[in-house]
Amino acid sequence: MKATYHKYILNFKRPSGTSRGVLKTKETWFIVISNDDTKGIGECGILRTLSIDDRPDYEKRLKWTCDNIHLGEKTLWEALKEFPSIQFGVEMAFKSLNSESPFLLFPSFFVKNQDYIPINGLIWMGDKEYMKEQISDKLSQGFDCIKMKIGAIDFKTELNLLAHIREQFSAKDIELRVDANGAFTANDALGKLERLADFDLHSIEQPIKQGQYQSMKILCSKTPLPIALDEELIGVFDVAEKEKLLRTVRPQYIILKPSLIGGFKGTKEWINIAESLGIGWWITSALESNIGLNAIAQFTYTLQSKLPQGLGTGGLYTNNFESPLMVQNGTLTYNPALDWVVKYLN
Repeated sequence: MKATYHKYILNFKRPSGTSRGVLKTKETWFIVISNDDTKGIGECGILRTLSIDDRPDYEKRLKWTCDNIHLGEKTLWEALKEFPSIQFGVEMAFKSLNSESPFLLFPSFFVKNQDYIPINGLIWMGDKEYMKEQISDKLSQGFDCIKMKIGAIDFKTELNLLAHIREQFSAKDIELRVDANGAFTANDALGKLERLADFDLHSIEQPIKQGQYQSMKILCSKTPLPIALDEELIGVFDVAEKEKLLRTVRPQYIILKPSLIGGFKGTKEWINIAESLGIGWWITSALESNIGLNAIAQFTYTLQSKLPQGLGTGGLYTNNFESPLMVQNGTLTYNPALDWVVKYLN
């Protein structure tokens, strides 16, 4: 058994804004395992400035992983606890290697095109007109759940955009989520949540920066709309620490990005704790290529969540890999009649 790693730069079709800045490219890495004539591929989806494993020794750790691939998935996963994106890539690569096809990781009605995954339509930050244009596009594409990133432009303008949607569609027609990416301060967050609550929002993701447990606990206890923890989960490796965090803060939801929290196994650990505490959850991609998105989507389908998931990012790039994944009428589908085109498996 041998393994190699490969760097790949994904190019955004249009620069995409978040409260942490504008994204033009997205760096990702692939692990390819070869065993005789069989190959498996896994994506290590790192997000610079956000991933806990955004470290100078990242590539060195990738090389170590490939050099020690003979240790097996379980041993490597434990050894890579401080590198959750590589944990995910290793899990995915072994799953791919041991599957009937490198891209059919979790057999289900989803990959047979007999069922679909409801997803939210993502509205990136930008000027008012660009955001209005995106909103119109998502609604015309059949989305009944829209997630809008906020916190980078004037708050009053963001409120006006939400009012614009609600003038046309009630909460029964369109579910609205917002993602602040930690843009509010602990002092002004509650006041802003009260104003946002006027628009019958489903939830707000990460209103204040992570690591402020007591402030977030108070906010979750007083909030007029449900709070979902996102960045807060990054860098919490130990199961006991995960439980302590959720017991302390008591959010209404958590959002799970496998690339940032230790892959399938790490995601399941969070879900088990959340469900034991009555906390809801959903899964989103972390801007992976279609290779990582495919693995996350197939895994997500097996969990049978009824909430819209955050898996609609495959169309963001000019140089993504051709795949059977398709967004149709606000859902993610898999058309097995379409082929994968991935050079690393040739």
